[in-house]
Amino acid sequence: MTPTLVPHHPARDWAEIQERMLVPLYEAVYDRLGVGPGSRLLGLGCGSGLALLMAAARGARVTGVDGDHARVELARERLPREVVLTDRLPQAPEGAPYDVVTAFHAKAGDLPALAALTRTAQSGTAVVLAGWGPAERCATEPVLRIAARLADRHPAPGPDLEALAAGAGLRSFGSGRVACPFGYADEGSAVRGLLSTGAFDAAVLATDPSQVEKEIEEALAPYVRADGTVWMPNVFRYVLARVP
Repeated sequence: MTPTLVPHHPARDWAEIQERMLVPLYEAVYDRLGVGPGSRLLGLGCGSGLALLMAAARGARVTGVDGDHARVELARERLPREVVLTDRLPQAPEGAPYDVVTAFHAKAGDLPALAALTRTAQSGTAVVLAGWGPAERCATEPVLRIAARLADRHPAPGPDLEALAAGAGLRSFGSGRVACPFGYADEGSAVRGLLSTGAFDAAVLATDPSQVEKEIEEALAPYVRADGTVWMPNVFRYVLARVP
């Protein structure tokens, strides 16, 4: 199979193709925590801002943090002007303290930021950590293994969300699983969307980018439907915790 080589713009591909796949996760968490008018929400790793936009539409006051400057700029394009966006964790909340903090793409490397947040946040603040569900429930998992192999790394397991919460000094009080299928208009869109996640960055640096695309397309073959669309069932998991 010959890969379809097209110019990639990771931040915009994330915003236009990939980010919407997690809408069911955002909705489930906001419903469970009752995010709405009066809520003050801090989104860690807010990406291009879709989760913030959904919270703002519910009446919440939102602030977003993401280290990817290009994604922050895209978030500024789509969010109301009063939304605070930054590329570093605020030293202190503006106005009243946050009552909800979300980390929808939690990873072990987030521990220092979460621990710092725990030390400064108001007692009782709800913190949401989310990530991939069990490998056997995620059709995308074999594709992600390609990233590790091409980068000559061992496949990284999904984060232990409870351990991450405990390490940050948080107290877990609940969890849940949400179906977040990845659906794409065609294989080219699927490749661009998956590359935009950042999971393949090391592989692209370690080998020929066209080889990365070729192997992704080959791994997608079982999920291509008769009409050319791509459908990959996945489950994501979240843990709810509080600042003691």
